[in-house]
Amino acid sequence: MLILLPPSESKWNRPRGGPADPATWSFPELGPVRAEVARALSGVSGSPDAAAVLGVSEGLLDEVARNLVLDTLPATPAAQVYTGVLYDALDLASLDTAARRRANRWLVVVSALHGAVRPTDRITAYRLSMGVTLPGTGPLAQHWRPALDAPLRAAAGSGAVVDCRSAAYAAAWRPGRDLAHRWMQVRVPGASHMAKHTRGLVARHLCVEGVAARSVPAVAEVVGRAFDVELHEPGRPGAPWVLDVRAP
Repeated sequence: MLILLPPSESKWNRPRGGPADPATWSFPELGPVRAEVARALSGVSGSPDAAAVLGVSEGLLDEVARNLVLDTLPATPAAQVYTGVLYDALDLASLDTAARRRANRWLVVVSALHGAVRPTDRITAYRLSMGVTLPGTGPLAQHWRPALDAPLRAAAGSGAVVDCRSAAYAAAWRPGRDLAHRWMQVRVPGASHMAKHTRGLVARHLCVEGVAARSVPAVAEVVGRAFDVELHEPGRPGAPWVLDVRAP
Protein backbone atom coordinates (compact mmCIF):
# COMPACT_ATOMS: atom_id res chain seq x y z
CA MET A 1 0.00 0.00 0.00
CA LEU A 2 1.07 3.58 -0.69
CA ILE A 3 -0.39 6.37 1.48
CA LEU A 4 0.36 9.81 0.03
CA LEU A 5 0.48 12.76 2.43
CA PRO A 6 1.00 16.49 1.95
CA PRO A 7 3.69 18.24 3.98
CA SER A 8 2.74 20.80 6.60
CA GLU A 9 3.34 24.52 6.44
CA SER A 10 4.51 24.44 10.05
CA LYS A 11 7.76 22.59 10.59
CA TRP A 12 10.07 21.78 13.49
CA ASN A 13 13.81 21.20 13.49
CA ARG A 14 16.24 19.79 16.02
CA PRO A 15 18.49 22.48 17.48
CA ARG A 16 21.59 20.26 17.39
CA GLY A 17 23.06 17.52 15.27
CA GLY A 18 24.75 16.88 11.97
CA PRO A 19 23.42 18.14 8.64
CA ALA A 20 21.22 16.21 6.24
CA ASP A 21 22.79 13.83 3.75
CA PRO A 22 20.60 13.66 0.62
CA ALA A 23 22.39 10.48 -0.43
CA THR A 24 20.64 8.64 2.41
CA TRP A 25 17.11 9.72 1.49
CA SER A 26 14.50 7.47 -0.07
CA PHE A 27 13.99 7.72 -3.84
CA PRO A 28 17.62 8.52 -4.73
CA GLU A 29 16.68 8.85 -8.39
CA LEU A 30 15.13 12.21 -7.48
CA GLY A 31 18.60 13.56 -6.61
CA PRO A 32 19.18 15.70 -9.72
CA VAL A 33 15.77 17.40 -9.52
CA ARG A 34 16.16 17.88 -5.77
CA ALA A 35 19.45 19.67 -6.41
CA GLU A 36 17.87 21.90 -9.10
CA VAL A 37 15.01 22.94 -6.85
CA ALA A 38 17.35 23.52 -3.89
CA ARG A 39 19.57 25.82 -5.98
CA ALA A 40 16.59 27.75 -7.28
CA LEU A 41 15.14 28.09 -3.78
CA SER A 42 18.43 29.35 -2.37
CA GLY A 43 18.70 31.94 -5.13
CA VAL A 44 15.20 33.24 -4.51
CA SER A 45 15.50 33.18 -0.72
CA GLY A 46 18.42 35.60 -0.83
CA SER A 47 16.66 38.09 -3.10
CA PRO A 48 14.75 41.24 -2.08
CA ASP A 49 11.49 39.85 -3.49
CA ALA A 50 11.78 36.49 -1.72
CA ALA A 51 8.53 36.87 0.20
CA ALA A 52 6.55 37.74 -2.93
CA VAL A 53 7.97 34.87 -5.00
CA LEU A 54 7.48 32.32 -2.21
CA GLY A 55 4.00 33.61 -1.40
CA VAL A 56 4.66 34.30 2.28
CA SER A 57 4.20 37.30 4.53
CA GLU A 58 7.06 39.57 5.58
CA GLY A 59 6.69 38.10 9.06
CA LEU A 60 8.02 34.77 7.79
CA LEU A 61 11.29 36.13 6.39
CA ASP A 62 13.23 34.48 9.24
CA GLU A 63 11.96 31.12 7.98
CA VAL A 64 12.81 32.09 4.41
CA ALA A 65 16.36 32.92 5.53
CA ARG A 66 16.74 29.35 6.76
CA ASN A 67 16.49 28.26 3.13
CA LEU A 68 19.96 29.72 2.61
CA VAL A 69 21.60 27.34 5.09
CA LEU A 70 19.63 24.10 4.74
CA ASP A 71 22.80 22.12 4.06
CA THR A 72 24.29 23.08 7.44
CA LEU A 73 21.26 22.85 9.77
CA PRO A 74 20.73 19.77 11.97
CA ALA A 75 18.96 16.92 10.21
CA THR A 76 15.65 15.76 11.67
CA PRO A 77 13.48 12.78 10.66
CA ALA A 78 10.66 13.93 8.38
CA ALA A 79 8.21 12.37 10.86
CA GLN A 80 9.25 15.10 13.30
CA VAL A 81 9.84 17.96 10.85
CA TYR A 82 6.24 17.96 9.62
CA THR A 83 3.83 19.17 12.29
CA GLY A 84 0.35 20.63 12.26
CA VAL A 85 -3.18 19.25 12.25
CA LEU A 86 -2.74 16.20 10.01
CA TYR A 87 0.49 15.11 11.68
CA ASP A 88 -0.90 15.66 15.18
CA ALA A 89 -3.73 13.28 14.28
CA LEU A 90 -1.33 10.80 12.69
CA ASP A 91 0.81 10.88 15.87
CA LEU A 92 3.51 8.55 14.57
CA ALA A 93 5.50 8.66 17.80
CA SER A 94 2.72 6.89 19.70
CA LEU A 95 2.40 3.94 17.28
CA ASP A 96 3.55 0.54 18.46
CA THR A 97 6.56 -1.05 16.77
CA ALA A 98 4.62 -2.99 14.14
CA ALA A 99 2.41 -0.05 13.16
CA ARG A 100 5.38 2.30 12.99
CA ARG A 101 7.22 -0.13 10.76
CA ARG A 102 4.25 -0.17 8.41
CA ALA A 103 4.04 3.63 8.52
CA ASN A 104 7.69 3.93 7.56
CA ARG A 105 7.06 1.64 4.61
CA TRP A 106 3.65 2.90 3.44
CA LEU A 107 3.69 6.65 4.10
CA VAL A 108 5.22 9.02 1.56
CA VAL A 109 5.18 12.81 1.94
CA VAL A 110 5.10 14.69 -1.36
CA SER A 111 7.35 17.72 -0.90
CA ALA A 112 7.89 20.87 -2.95
CA LEU A 113 11.61 20.80 -2.10
CA HIS A 114 12.40 17.08 -1.94
CA GLY A 115 9.81 15.58 -4.28
CA ALA A 116 8.99 12.67 -2.00
CA VAL A 117 10.33 11.50 1.36
CA ARG A 118 9.53 8.79 3.86
CA PRO A 119 9.08 9.43 7.61
CA THR A 120 12.57 8.22 8.49
CA ASP A 121 14.41 10.43 5.97
CA ARG A 122 16.46 13.01 7.86
CA ILE A 123 15.73 16.42 6.35
CA THR A 124 15.62 20.00 7.62
CA ALA A 125 12.76 22.46 8.05
CA TYR A 126 12.29 24.64 4.96
CA ARG A 127 9.86 27.21 3.58
CA LEU A 128 8.51 26.30 0.14
CA SER A 129 5.09 25.23 -1.10
CA MET A 130 4.12 23.31 -4.23
CA GLY A 131 2.09 26.20 -5.62
CA VAL A 132 5.23 28.34 -6.06
CA THR A 133 6.90 29.09 -9.39
CA LEU A 134 10.68 29.32 -9.00
CA PRO A 135 12.95 30.98 -11.57
CA GLY A 136 14.57 28.25 -13.62
CA THR A 137 12.09 25.52 -12.67
CA GLY A 138 8.70 26.99 -13.51
CA PRO A 139 5.64 25.79 -11.59
CA LEU A 140 6.91 23.25 -9.08
CA ALA A 141 4.10 20.73 -9.47
CA GLN A 142 4.75 20.62 -13.20
CA HIS A 143 8.52 20.43 -12.65
CA TRP A 144 8.24 17.44 -10.29
CA ARG A 145 5.62 15.49 -12.24
CA PRO A 146 7.84 13.53 -14.65
CA ALA A 147 10.48 12.80 -12.00
CA LEU A 148 7.96 11.45 -9.47
CA ASP A 149 6.19 9.02 -11.78
CA ALA A 150 8.63 6.11 -11.76
CA PRO A 151 9.55 6.12 -8.03
CA LEU A 152 5.95 6.50 -6.83
CA ARG A 153 4.76 3.79 -9.18
CA ALA A 154 7.44 1.53 -7.73
CA ALA A 155 6.44 2.51 -4.19
CA ALA A 156 2.83 1.61 -4.94
CA GLY A 157 3.81 -1.84 -6.20
CA SER A 158 0.69 -3.97 -6.51
CA GLY A 159 -1.12 -2.28 -3.61
CA ALA A 160 -3.73 0.43 -3.36
CA VAL A 161 -2.80 4.13 -3.52
CA VAL A 162 -4.52 6.07 -0.73
CA ASP A 163 -4.30 9.77 -1.55
CA CYS A 164 -4.55 12.16 1.40
CA ARG A 165 -2.91 15.10 -0.38
CA SER A 166 -4.29 18.58 -0.89
CA ALA A 167 -4.94 19.72 -4.47
CA ALA A 168 -1.63 21.56 -4.92
CA TYR A 169 0.39 18.48 -4.00
CA ALA A 170 -1.88 16.08 -5.86
CA ALA A 171 -0.99 18.03 -9.02
CA ALA A 172 2.64 16.89 -8.71
CA TRP A 173 1.75 13.25 -9.46
CA ARG A 174 -1.37 11.51 -10.66
CA PRO A 175 -1.31 7.75 -11.15
CA GLY A 176 -1.78 6.84 -14.80
CA ARG A 177 -4.85 5.14 -16.19
CA ASP A 178 -3.28 1.75 -15.62
CA LEU A 179 -3.15 2.47 -11.86
CA ALA A 180 -6.41 4.41 -11.55
CA HIS A 181 -8.40 1.34 -10.51
CA ARG A 182 -6.20 1.19 -7.37
CA TRP A 183 -6.18 4.95 -6.68
CA MET A 184 -8.45 6.43 -4.01
CA GLN A 185 -8.72 10.03 -2.85
CA VAL A 186 -9.81 10.58 0.74
CA ARG A 187 -12.40 13.35 0.94
CA VAL A 188 -13.99 14.87 4.02
CA PRO A 189 -17.30 16.48 2.98
CA GLY A 190 -18.14 19.88 4.40
CA ALA A 191 -14.82 20.29 6.21
CA SER A 192 -11.67 22.34 5.75
CA HIS A 193 -9.55 22.44 8.90
CA MET A 194 -11.06 19.16 10.09
CA ALA A 195 -10.30 17.54 6.73
CA LYS A 196 -6.60 17.51 7.59
CA HIS A 197 -7.33 16.05 11.00
CA THR A 198 -9.54 13.31 9.56
CA ARG A 199 -7.03 12.40 6.86
CA GLY A 200 -4.37 12.05 9.52
CA LEU A 201 -6.64 9.75 11.51
CA VAL A 202 -7.36 7.66 8.41
CA ALA A 203 -3.65 7.24 7.66
CA ARG A 204 -2.99 6.26 11.27
CA HIS A 205 -5.88 3.78 11.29
CA LEU A 206 -4.57 2.03 8.17
CA CYS A 207 -1.11 1.68 9.70
CA VAL A 208 -2.56 0.33 12.95
CA GLU A 209 -4.90 -2.13 11.22
CA GLY A 210 -2.02 -3.38 9.10
CA VAL A 211 -4.07 -4.70 6.18
CA ALA A 212 -2.02 -4.25 2.99
CA ALA A 213 -5.09 -3.89 0.79
CA ARG A 214 -4.62 -4.21 -2.95
CA SER A 215 -8.02 -2.87 -4.04
CA VAL A 216 -9.91 0.31 -3.30
CA PRO A 217 -13.01 -1.50 -1.93
CA ALA A 218 -10.73 -3.43 0.44
CA VAL A 219 -9.23 -0.18 1.74
CA ALA A 220 -12.71 1.30 2.15
CA GLU A 221 -13.74 -1.74 4.18
CA VAL A 222 -10.78 -1.26 6.54
CA VAL A 223 -11.42 2.49 6.94
CA GLY A 224 -15.11 1.73 7.51
CA ARG A 225 -14.24 -0.13 10.69
CA ALA A 226 -13.57 3.20 12.41
CA PHE A 227 -15.34 5.84 10.28
CA ASP A 228 -18.56 6.43 8.41
CA VAL A 229 -17.56 6.03 4.76
CA GLU A 230 -19.13 6.24 1.32
CA LEU A 231 -17.18 5.02 -1.70
CA HIS A 232 -17.72 6.59 -5.12
CA GLU A 233 -16.54 4.95 -8.34
CA PRO A 234 -14.44 7.01 -10.79
CA GLY A 235 -16.47 9.47 -12.81
CA ARG A 236 -14.33 9.04 -15.93
CA PRO A 237 -11.46 6.85 -17.19
CA GLY A 238 -8.24 7.60 -15.33
CA ALA A 239 -9.96 9.41 -12.45
CA PRO A 240 -9.61 8.16 -8.87
CA TRP A 241 -12.18 6.51 -6.68
CA VAL A 242 -13.33 8.90 -3.96
CA LEU A 243 -13.85 7.84 -0.37
CA ASP A 244 -15.98 10.24 1.66
CA VAL A 245 -15.02 9.90 5.31
CA ARG A 246 -16.83 11.24 8.35
CA ALA A 247 -15.92 10.70 11.95
CA PRO A 248 -18.64 8.60 13.66
